Amino acid sequence: MPMIKLTVPAGSLTEKGRDGVQRDLAAALLRWEGAPDTEFFRSVAWSYLIELPPGAQTTAEDEAPRFLVEVTVPEGALSERRKAGLVEEATQIVLAAADLTSADALRVWVLIQEQPDGTWGAGGSIIRLADLKALAQAPTP
Repeated sequence: MPMIKLTVPAGSLTEKGRDGVQRDLAAALLRWEGAPDTEFFRSVAWSYLIELPPGAQTTAEDEAPRFLVEVTVPEGALSERRKAGLVEEATQIVLAAADLTSADALRVWVLIQEQPDGTWGAGGSIIRLADLKALAQAPTP
């Protein structure tokens, strides 16, 4: 049950990039979590695109667009290796969506937030990492 939020300055993504970046990020997150590619897991991988109005994002140096990818996963869902892979792939996805190059990689920050077990609820119930692991192991109907 991962969640991903991408915050960007309005107009900083290409039209094609804007159309696909959310699904691309969600798919990458599921891969790095090791979740099976099933309708259920795709349906619970929520992705948000937040576009900031002009002038809402800047640095002390310049006004070049910066991109913030916030990932929320159950605690323990990602090993250090998987976190590193996700950060690298998410950065490349955002750069491509904005028609930027690897030279601009420092303009993309990825924050991974782990939700402690027992503090994630969905459908009126607490969902635990063990529950998700069991669903991932279950045979597909």
